[in-house]
Amino acid sequence: MKKAFAWLEGKGIEYQLHDYKKLGAPAERIHAWIEEVGWETLVNAKGTTFRQLPPQRQQNLDAAKAAVLMAEFPSVIKRPVIEAGKKKLLVGFDPARYEQVLSR
Repeated sequence: MKKAFAWLEGKGIEYQLHDYKKLGAPAERIHAWIEEVGWETLVNAKGTTFRQLPPQRQQNLDAAKAAVLMAEFPSVIKRPVIEAGKKKLLVGFDPARYEQVLSR
């Protein structure tokens, strides 16, 4: 998150933060994100929260199960998720991708 904030600020790009780790992510946003980039991109399977889930919650995921999991445990969502306009969803920090999508 810090790298993403620093990159955005360094480029003079204004952003609005919704801390879904603390505030949760609305189900309609989760479904829209899944539709755009797929649940596999959104679920942070390497994170502590996911790894601490019981095996039956981790296995055999599909879009519907992943959406329920992300709504119940928002910290399972890979961060940051940046909505940069229609069909421009950035997940995680990738400076090259940020440059391609966000630079004016």
